[in-house]
Amino acid sequence: MSDNKLRFETLQIHGGYHVDHTGSRGIAIYPTAAYHFKSCDHAARLFELSEGGNIYTRLQNPTTSAYEERVAALYGAVGALGVSSGMSAILITVTALAEEGDNIVASPFLYGGTYNQFRISLRKLGIDCRIAPNESPEAFEALIDDRTKMIYAESMGNPTCDVPDLEALGALAKRRDVPLVIDNTFGAAGFLCNPFDWGANIVVDSATKWINGHGTAMGGIIVDGGNYNWGNGKFPQIDGPSEGYHGLNMYKTFGNAAFIVKCRVDGLRDFGCCPSPFDAYLMLIGLETLSLRVKHQVESARKLAEYCSRHPQVERVSYIGFESHPSYANARKYYRYGASSIFTIELKGSLDSTVRFVEALKLAANMTMIGDSITVVTHPASTTHKQLSEPDLKAAGITPTLLRISLGLENVDDIIDDFEQAFAKAR
Repeated sequence: MSDNKLRFETLQIHGGYHVDHTGSRGIAIYPTAAYHFKSCDHAARLFELSEGGNIYTRLQNPTTSAYEERVAALYGAVGALGVSSGMSAILITVTALAEEGDNIVASPFLYGGTYNQFRISLRKLGIDCRIAPNESPEAFEALIDDRTKMIYAESMGNPTCDVPDLEALGALAKRRDVPLVIDNTFGAAGFLCNPFDWGANIVVDSATKWINGHGTAMGGIIVDGGNYNWGNGKFPQIDGPSEGYHGLNMYKTFGNAAFIVKCRVDGLRDFGCCPSPFDAYLMLIGLETLSLRVKHQVESARKLAEYCSRHPQVERVSYIGFESHPSYANARKYYRYGASSIFTIELKGSLDSTVRFVEALKLAANMTMIGDSITVVTHPASTTHKQLSEPDLKAAGITPTLLRISLGLENVDDIIDDFEQAFAKAR
């Protein structure tokens, strides 16, 4: 049976697994940096990309390849590339598409690290990031010109939990012939949300989160939907002579997989942000239970959000599963269960009382993490979005009393009890 006929829960276990000569049921860890070549001619073919195979683990490793194949299968994509972090996944994607003088158009609702990379680091490379004032297609389109190389958004904004109209953005990208790149970290590797179903061309994930699921490894992944025409004349670095491979044309050689190949052979070669085979193995193990974990986390999030909505010390709850949320309709359309395991709350009181609440928690952890096996409460204004200016914080919806909550695998009643005692100490 082909992978594309298997359901998500089956693919998360069997995707990327091939019986090797040992008959091992588990995917092996290959702790090696390099590989023997059969001959000098064999090595030459590998290096000129006329033959696939392992050269050096910075570019490819059998354990990592199994992980990449599994994620690609979950998304129904043409290919995937494992990298060392979510931020490196974004960087490799941007630099594969844009160069000095080009621009990208991005949502205003971005993870703080992404915002800094776009507005500060990319500017040093001569790539302009244009932040839309909101997530309407009109707001994005007003910023697109002939040098725009991608439209970028998150399937759920971090930490505001806004869900954009993915189908509308996909239609805009198709009409303007610009790749749509979606950070789908909150979409849990396609289980909760698959942006390719709605017109996205490229997906990036922070695999550190739901894919790993236990906070044991750093990683990111780039996924290529294989649904963009790289031969449209806008990307000569893909459909043109390659400087690094003696004039090889990536698009003519690799077809609809040209983008992900370029990310591997140029991005990993030049930036070196590859995952270790041990970390790739931990991602594979995490994927096997992803759907089970996420179902529990989503159910727990709803119960905790309902509790918080009734609590007298909570000013506001932003949970996409509530009809009151501005993104409720989009969440129902794009997210399985119409919800996520993440929501935010704004507390009544001050920054000091908010800090007292966070520091009084005993089970829920105060750290910068989501999608973990333990429940996490994060104060974005002092952590993930600390580097943003006051106007940027306001534009992103970050207030001093805002908390982001990511549900873990505990019994949610114990988490509610933990919140109750923390609220009592925060008064």
